[in-house]
Amino acid sequence: MEQLREIVHGLLDGLGSDFRIEDGIAVHRTATVEDGASLKAPVIVGPRCLVAQGSLIRGGCWVDEDCIVGPGSELKTTIVFRGSKLAHFNIVGDSLLGEDVNLEAGAIIANHRNERDEKSIVIQYGDRAIETATTKFGALVGDGTRIGANAVVAPGVILAPRTIVGRWALIDQRPPA
Repeated sequence: MEQLREIVHGLLDGLGSDFRIEDGIAVHRTATVEDGASLKAPVIVGPRCLVAQGSLIRGGCWVDEDCIVGPGSELKTTIVFRGSKLAHFNIVGDSLLGEDVNLEAGAIIANHRNERDEKSIVIQYGDRAIETATTKFGALVGDGTRIGANAVVAPGVILAPRTIVGRWALIDQRPPA
């Protein structure tokens, strides 16, 4: 995820004339960025997206077509694929959200292990522990996943396609330290 800023920046030059590009921020002409939303370069906002008032998209984000970043939501160094929606007051850091993912109000995808002495993020995949060599990594969220209101997805989580995370749930695939 650390290279995502450079990747998004590199994509800016290849965007067509349907994008308004200014100071490292590209917004498709059919997208709506409401007054009071804040975008920090490099960022790409695709066709028919809505970036609502009070939202923050921090550098290194690509928001694909038909997506919603609701009021008070924050994205940091994240790719959001087609048709995904962050309702409002969501935080998603250093993550990949597949197509048609929905986060209800207040859902959080955390990207940092504040509660551990060892901050390096480890991804648990089956019976394998994969070292990421980074201290900032959110989640890999499969297509069609639903994350309920006020749920928390811990750093390094993989959610398979069409996973349902209940309201107020905590999803953490790493054993306690």
